[in-house]
Amino acid sequence: MAQIIITTEDIVSGNPDKKLKLLKFSGQLDETNVDEKAKGIYDIIGGVPQGLFLILDFEKLEYMNSKSIGYLTDWYTKLSEKKGGILIANARPNILDILQVVGLTQLIKCVGTVEEAKLAIMQ
Repeated sequence: MAQIIITTEDIVSGNPDKKLKLLKFSGQLDETNVDEKAKGIYDIIGGVPQGLFLILDFEKLEYMNSKSIGYLTDWYTKLSEKKGGILIANARPNILDILQVVGLTQLIKCVGTVEEAKLAIMQ
């Protein structure tokens, strides 16, 4: 069974209309753990009525399967409906390649650092 650790922290945005959360992924998202971990992220999304932006720090994410890509798409849709969004930071080349091949980088902005993600959201 693959291991994945997702830690969450609030980021002060200085804008009352934008709530930012940083989610750091470490390990592998696959069939053995993605459903369980996705529930926690849905709980985060459901806990904020409007204007939630998630920064997904993929620096230590080694692998993600197609099902996890489906979840990413669904999280993006749910957050967009609530005037929020997702940005991906620090994706490794293999992860970025997967996201590009499936066209997810057309929906979700990918940046090099968490700081770049914060700046992109606040603009």
